[in-house]
Amino acid sequence: MPATPAIYARISQDRGGEGLGTQRQLADCRAEAERRGWPAPVEYVDDDTSAYSGKVRPQYRAMLDAIRAGDVDAVVVWHMDRLHRRPIELEEFADTCTRAGVKDVVTLHGEFDLGSGDGLLVARLMAAVAANESDAKSRRTKRKQRELAERGLPSGGGMRPFGFTPDRLHLDEAEAATIRTLASRLLAGEPLVSLVRWLQDSDIHTVTGKEWRTTTVRNLLLSPRIAGLREHQGQVIGKAAWPAIITEEDHARIVALLKDPARRTNRSARAYLLSGLLRCGKCGSKMVTGRSRDRRRYMCRTGPDFGGCGGTMISASVEELVAEAVLYRLDTPELAAAIDGQQRKDENSAALSESIAADAAQLEELAGLYAAKAITGPEWVTARTAIDARLKANRARQASQAGSTALAGHIGNASALRREWPQTNLSRQVPIVRALISHITIHPGTPGVRTIDPARVGITWRV
Repeated sequence: MPATPAIYARISQDRGGEGLGTQRQLADCRAEAERRGWPAPVEYVDDDTSAYSGKVRPQYRAMLDAIRAGDVDAVVVWHMDRLHRRPIELEEFADTCTRAGVKDVVTLHGEFDLGSGDGLLVARLMAAVAANESDAKSRRTKRKQRELAERGLPSGGGMRPFGFTPDRLHLDEAEAATIRTLASRLLAGEPLVSLVRWLQDSDIHTVTGKEWRTTTVRNLLLSPRIAGLREHQGQVIGKAAWPAIITEEDHARIVALLKDPARRTNRSARAYLLSGLLRCGKCGSKMVTGRSRDRRRYMCRTGPDFGGCGGTMISASVEELVAEAVLYRLDTPELAAAIDGQQRKDENSAALSESIAADAAQLEELAGLYAAKAITGPEWVTARTAIDARLKANRARQASQAGSTALAGHIGNASALRREWPQTNLSRQVPIVRALISHITIHPGTPGVRTIDPARVGITWRV
């Protein structure tokens, strides 16, 4: 008798969210385990999860892990197609059971000994049939979706769209009026962020009850649905069966406006070294980039999409201060020691650290010999070149193992980087800064002071 049987249940779609399909499977499987005199099974349930799509099924993977660990000695499932609809998964399951010595795989439609040739053959045939059924169902579903689209009908499924009743064929008049207001105000020149603020001030929420964001308002106004048009796979294919909320002409103007390449949608302009690293010293929110009085700045923003306090701002010239701190830190013994300390925690990296230390000591010894005229200049250059090459390669390996590939070649050698820094583009500067810095706290400044007090800038180093 098995020590711990497992029950696995799965249903592909649970539109109502009640889990009734899996509950019926579980009840039947429990009864089967009890009929066999087995102890209370461990239950693994993947609700609303397809076995054909290839997506990860968390509970199925957990059951496999339990089988591998020897915690499960038998599996009860309502039907084999609840376990697999792809032959490749069956082969993994069979191999796992064989390795763990699990022979009892019981369904309410028969038993399978996956360790025997005949049992595995039958299971393979059933998996192939299930895969074909799923494929055929997928083809039928796609054809049905296309047919509905061609007739202008909604396909159903998912949350109802804003502005429409749950049947998707009739208007929710209050929400439709909101959409008309949004459209007219946008066409009148009002920015999206102002529209979001109006929605929030008016206590108007999305169909899920959440607050609006600029992206959700933009997507709503770009949807052909609100103009009474039917879209299928990203293409408008004709008139819809539901009434339009705004005219096709207004919708075309909205699409042209919001998709205009010249429209500025990224206020950060991707010209900031420290984007995403700065935190407001008052409220802890991420500071955003922008311009104030035609100057580049980092600021704590309040309002839609931001949620900060709005009480902290600093000139982008803080980048120069931080860059100097980064370049200085690259040459500090503390950084080399921190990287070295990380590596010494791993026995496999200890030899690399020792090699780097030995090479560095040898370079010092070599310089002493040259200074004492014990070796000639050409001899010094030849020996130094070989040691330098080895040291550079080992430091690159060390930085890579520390998760800081951007620092390779710069640790203890920031002088060359310092000379290149003004001409180095952001794509090279940013990884170096982020490899060293976790975040930067900007504390409030003194009103009227134009220069940056370094005390305002609190850097939290990664290493």
